[in-house]
Amino acid sequence: MSDQPAANRSTLHRGRVLRVEWVTPHMARVVLGGEGLQRFAAGQYTDHYVKLIFPLEGVRYPEPFDIAAIRRDFPRDQWPKTRTYTVRGWDPEAVELTLDFVHHGERGLAGPWAATVKPGEEIYFIGPGGGYSPSPEADWHLLAGDEAALPAIAASLEAMPSGAVVKAFIEVSGPEDEQEIRTPADAEIVWLHRGERQIGDALHEAVSALDFPTGTVHAFVHGEAHFVKALRQHLRMERGLTRDQLSISGYWRRGVDEDGWQSTKSEWSRDPADPTPA
Repeated sequence: MSDQPAANRSTLHRGRVLRVEWVTPHMARVVLGGEGLQRFAAGQYTDHYVKLIFPLEGVRYPEPFDIAAIRRDFPRDQWPKTRTYTVRGWDPEAVELTLDFVHHGERGLAGPWAATVKPGEEIYFIGPGGGYSPSPEADWHLLAGDEAALPAIAASLEAMPSGAVVKAFIEVSGPEDEQEIRTPADAEIVWLHRGERQIGDALHEAVSALDFPTGTVHAFVHGEAHFVKALRQHLRMERGLTRDQLSISGYWRRGVDEDGWQSTKSEWSRDPADPTPA
């Protein structure tokens, strides 16, 4: 590894695709490597994320690629698109970054890219950001999310200390989308199959019906914004959890792309138990 300064959430990196595999019928795993990752570093959080950069067709960008210069000198409608993805794994010895992509056919930007990208192709990204890791002081842990949150939930389960008490609820389309997750924790992992129901309904029901173990909980609830908001309401107002007991965020919102979601996220994320934004 290089002895250059470690990355932060605004550091630009260039990753080369090493391999692609299908973890489930709807999730592709892309492993990036190469010299462009020498300044990348992750491991402080289990919800580390990066922002992948997708140049617009027909727009000529400066070489070397400089996202700050592009945002300074180009009109906004010519800026590259960015898409946020959780770090599923980082191997500093092999210099390999693993990202998992939910794929629903030709819809979206990053999913189709992951489904068709070939080894040797490159992509720029910035990061990592992040803010959650399982608290060692908690008596037990609650993890809840959909496919978008699955990489972070899996990374969190793998990072739990031996014997930690965990209740994990993961909603996916159907049984074919379940994954094997190994954890040293004393974890109850419940897979919820959505079928034709609205995304997040099964998660809300399962968490609301949960008989909470005794002691202090540290909760991670991420995924589609509607159910995240409903569960935040439940956990804050009905269960009495404090803000420091919760890592909660809408990764996406049905009906809009990431650009549309990010433009309204601050208002949508307002905490029902606090007049200031969450």
